[in-house]
Amino acid sequence: MSTSTSIRIDQTLYDQARSEAVSEHRTIAGQIEYWAKVGRAALDNPDLPVSFITEALASLSEPRSEATPFVPRSAQKPGRA
Repeated sequence: MSTSTSIRIDQTLYDQARSEAVSEHRTIAGQIEYWAKVGRAALDNPDLPVSFITEALASLSEPRSEATPFVPRSAQKPGRA
């Protein structure tokens, strides 16, 4: 079960989160939490592009039952380049 904590943030940031939350189908709190996760991951992995981080976070939230299993490429057949 998740707990909540009230915090104060700048009104402009709140308004931006509200606007973005609508288009991303998140709550305002969910949008700010998402930004925090992306920011934390970006700070922890400065060599990764933000687009990679956002895609990785999105893939982690998808149900495992809908995931495509990884299948490594088989060794190339002789005579094929």
